[in-house]
Amino acid sequence: MKLSKKITDYLASMPSKSISPKMLAQNLGMADDANDYKLVVKTIAQLEENKTIEVTAGGNIALPQPEVALLEGTFSANPRGFGFVRIGENEPDVFVKKGNTKFAMNEDIVTVKITSPANPLKGNEAEGKVAAIKTRAITGLVGEFFEFNEEEKKNSGSLLGYVINKNKKIPFRTNISKKGLTPEVGDIVRVDITHYPDRDFPDVLQGLVTEIIGKSTDTGIDVLEVLESLGIPSEFPEDVMAEANAVPDEIDEKDIVDRVDYRDEITFTIDGADAKDLDDAVHIKALDNGNIELGVHIADVSYYVTEGSALDREALNRGTSTYVTDRVVPMLPERLSNGICSLNPRVNRFTQSCVMEINPDGYVINYKISQSVIKTTERMTYSDVNEMLAEKPEFLEKFAKISESVTQMARLHEILLKMRARRGSIDFETQEAKIIVDSLGKPVDIQVRKRGTAEMMIESFMLIANETVARDFATRELPFIYRVHEHPKVDKLTRFIDFASVFGIPLKGTPEKMQSKDLQDFMLQIKGKPGEMVLSTMLLRSMQQARYDEDNLGHFGLAAEYYTHFTSPIRRYPDLLVHRLIRAESHPTTDVIEHFEEIIPEIATQTSSRERRSIDAERTVEAMKKAEYMESYVGTEYDVTISSVTRFGFFVSLPNTIEGLVHMSTLGDDFYNFNERDLSLKGERTGKTFRMGQVVKVKLIKSDKITGDIDFEHVNSELDVVEAVEKRSRDDRSKQGGRNARDKRPDWKKNKDKKPFYKNKDVKKK
Repeated sequence: MKLSKKITDYLASMPSKSISPKMLAQNLGMADDANDYKLVVKTIAQLEENKTIEVTAGGNIALPQPEVALLEGTFSANPRGFGFVRIGENEPDVFVKKGNTKFAMNEDIVTVKITSPANPLKGNEAEGKVAAIKTRAITGLVGEFFEFNEEEKKNSGSLLGYVINKNKKIPFRTNISKKGLTPEVGDIVRVDITHYPDRDFPDVLQGLVTEIIGKSTDTGIDVLEVLESLGIPSEFPEDVMAEANAVPDEIDEKDIVDRVDYRDEITFTIDGADAKDLDDAVHIKALDNGNIELGVHIADVSYYVTEGSALDREALNRGTSTYVTDRVVPMLPERLSNGICSLNPRVNRFTQSCVMEINPDGYVINYKISQSVIKTTERMTYSDVNEMLAEKPEFLEKFAKISESVTQMARLHEILLKMRARRGSIDFETQEAKIIVDSLGKPVDIQVRKRGTAEMMIESFMLIANETVARDFATRELPFIYRVHEHPKVDKLTRFIDFASVFGIPLKGTPEKMQSKDLQDFMLQIKGKPGEMVLSTMLLRSMQQARYDEDNLGHFGLAAEYYTHFTSPIRRYPDLLVHRLIRAESHPTTDVIEHFEEIIPEIATQTSSRERRSIDAERTVEAMKKAEYMESYVGTEYDVTISSVTRFGFFVSLPNTIEGLVHMSTLGDDFYNFNERDLSLKGERTGKTFRMGQVVKVKLIKSDKITGDIDFEHVNSELDVVEAVEKRSRDDRSKQGGRNARDKRPDWKKNKDKKPFYKNKDVKKK
């Protein structure tokens, strides 16, 4: 046999991937004779030249490895160092361990190599490592400037200091070069990034200051810093404002041609008392055949914001308006959103209308979608309408013109509510916080936002209009943008079913074929029971995130076959696009169809991303303001509900929606084991147990506005739950090994005054 064949056969049979030439010669019995060894080396060189084998970076030889396909996607970073790569909306994410990210940052476009394929049968997700970073998503940031400490100053060289930003997806500080502007300590600055983390400097960015925005002590700068850090612009470019200022303040009668005229209908808006951008109005009337006519009239923003204009480009870039505590960052300039596009009372306004005939079972049997004009009769608030529904005489008298309409609306709302319930729409009872701030932006109270019948009634009408518009386009098979909510992922639903079984409450169906109706029945089954809050929260976490898509994939949560967003074009770009599609595809040409088929997928992806960015900003500001509010209550004790249990402790929630962490390091009275199946912590010695939904007493020990973290410690009380301790033999305990083995853990009594001992090696004292 030729030596070259012996070498390749041996490499093919090796258990390891590579081997040194000397070890190969020894294994072939050709290392002792100098001539034999030279022949091996010569043959290796020929095989490498022919690319039959390859030499590794360490000098070993191996057979060429097959090319591994690299997948391209968007990296989603976690502050703890790991991340996920989103390959596509219909593909599962790829998990990337800490150390395999190649220092990718949030929203970077990367290529990823799969190191471990997904195994649905075992519930394992695909794992991979980032092979290359193709496009950096973050090129600048905003944060507060700090000076180096004395030790750092000695080695600072060409650096001034560093900036800390509030974007938690960028867990690095940014060193500032002397080449840009020179800020003072406490300045809030804008930074252009010049160097990204690498192997030599894995935990730091570098950049130069291009703008000094203000001082950290300025009123409202804390919120502005969060918005700017997440890339949400607070100001509009000059060309955008120029276009906005050119829009007329009033409608010219000659422009009403070809629009359906609904000005004679009793039409009115119902919004919050402080709302200025009124983009939806309704009319209603009983028909002689027993059905109800509902008209949903939406501001025709697309008439003023034309495709490709500066206004349109900026609206797409923002994607949505962002609402944070005491302000709104609008998608469109206020001249439009609060002016000509706002359905202000008793003035002509252009709209797009969806007028539906709805039967007593809640089904739309006829509808008309059109360009229209309206003149609202009243500008109503939720509070006023709720008072009318409560039959308060003074409100019924004050708004007599619309009294009959409000009565009909309440009736229709009940009809639509029952219709959605019959088909299996899932109703998650969630609480929203209303943060009250003073003139300086400081939180003075936090309340639970209440929803009355008026709020739910308008929601019902918007839902049915959105469904009707989506059904129209799906039926006509025209290019469209849908709001989709897909079936929950099987692995998450499997875990939830297992979790629910602990409470003794079964679910119908299998994870693969679970229907919305099955989950709705489950929600009704747990209503009013002790575990309702826990199970409802866990089920909500099992759901997929709703998004925009060019394909009609249905809406699982609403149990709707067709759904879109049509009713808020002032604050959401997809709604603006839907209005544009209604106008353009009323009489579609081949060119129009091809144009929208080309652009809708990219718009769907971008607006979904912008929506997530806006939600991140809203949550970050809310956490910051809640922590700021609680700073003055450090040391106060509360009776709270456990909202979540993890390996490192448990989260608790106050009645006003404030949440905080009881870290494992504060539970010094016992050694606690985490049970992943029923999400509980149980003391090995005392049997003290902490579960979701349980009420416990805690004391606030820290509240940090900068990080948004709120920390509590558990306080022993009569509320504590103690369960029987399972007695195990020494051998049984030792089988668990490591830190959980009794013979390897310090004696409890001898060490009772020392720091607690933990099962999880990743748990560290804060």
